[in-house]
Amino acid sequence: MSDSQTVSAAVAKLYNTYPFPPEALLDEPPPGYNWRWNWLAAHNFCIGQKPQRQDIRILDAGCGTGVSTEYLVHLNPQASVVGIDLSTGALAVAKERCQRSGATRVEFHHLSLFDVEQLPGEFDLINCVGVLHHTSDPIGGIQALAKKLAPGGLMHIFVYGELGRWEIQLMQKAIALLQGDKKGDYRDGVQVGRQIFASLPENNRIVKYDKQRWSLENHKDENFADMYVHPQEIDYNIETLFELIDASGLEFIGFSNPSFWDLERLLGKAPELVERAKDLSDRQVYRLIELLDPEVTHYEFFLGRPPLIKSDWSDDNALLAAIPELNPCLEGFPSQCFFNYDYQIVNLSVPEFEFMQKCDANSTVAEILAGVQLGLDGVRTLLQQQLILLTPV
Repeated sequence: MSDSQTVSAAVAKLYNTYPFPPEALLDEPPPGYNWRWNWLAAHNFCIGQKPQRQDIRILDAGCGTGVSTEYLVHLNPQASVVGIDLSTGALAVAKERCQRSGATRVEFHHLSLFDVEQLPGEFDLINCVGVLHHTSDPIGGIQALAKKLAPGGLMHIFVYGELGRWEIQLMQKAIALLQGDKKGDYRDGVQVGRQIFASLPENNRIVKYDKQRWSLENHKDENFADMYVHPQEIDYNIETLFELIDASGLEFIGFSNPSFWDLERLLGKAPELVERAKDLSDRQVYRLIELLDPEVTHYEFFLGRPPLIKSDWSDDNALLAAIPELNPCLEGFPSQCFFNYDYQIVNLSVPEFEFMQKCDANSTVAEILAGVQLGLDGVRTLLQQQLILLTPV
């Protein structure tokens, strides 16, 4: 077999042994939401307005046991969804998961990222979470996926970061050394890893890091194996990440956690340094941030295929004529205090609350403001916080 085939076979063996993710199967839709998997919320985040279509095609590339696939179906009731994965064991769980929860608008294929051209047509949203870094050729993988992205489509990517996973890398190498010629026997690898953790002193750096970040989820062998005995892993920094992004030929839209990438968060007490940083490119600023806050365990971001016409709503007349509605990923509304699209607490003023209550997807901003003491700047604040979606007229 080629190197690529060897790696693919090893990865498939891992996930046939330990199907991942190991979340429980439910006889009802999954609880909560992930806004990145909701077409309305994701499109609004990336483009600044509600999408024109909801009857879209979605590809879950490397779907595993179907946790993300199930959400993609339930969060997008007009979409058709396709899931692909290398592991037949994981796919069997994915099919059962979706069948039990009533996620019927989905089909699954036993397929590699590199063979995605075998699927007919293009996709409006491609979700690829925790997959590219486990391939032998991430650039080839992202290029294969990019070819299937429709014009105006969005791609949601998640890959590992090297700085925040340093201790994980150390443990991976230690387990491999102790396994010797048994490397590739994943059950043995988990056993060795468990024994290491049980033996190391409590003040050991690797033990402390695992307890702080991962121990709650790693009590499951599936999670432990995915983290510590995976046969293939490539971790990124900002510089190598953008080499991957540039190779895709797609447009970088932005990180899905923009607050982390705000330099003011770290250097706000040194305004002269923030001023100096204005001479840096966006990528250099990202690199500076991760060097100063090396807890980065992963990068999660959106790419898009042009044409991507972003709305800025700076024109007052356009904003007044737009039709607002609530972001579908809010928890606890109607209330002045609720959770936003990212499960962060929001406290609204009385006028903001009254405005949001009247966002019925029929009335224009101008019509709502006629009865609410809120200015256009207040509307823009709600939009900036991703609390409302706008449809231009």
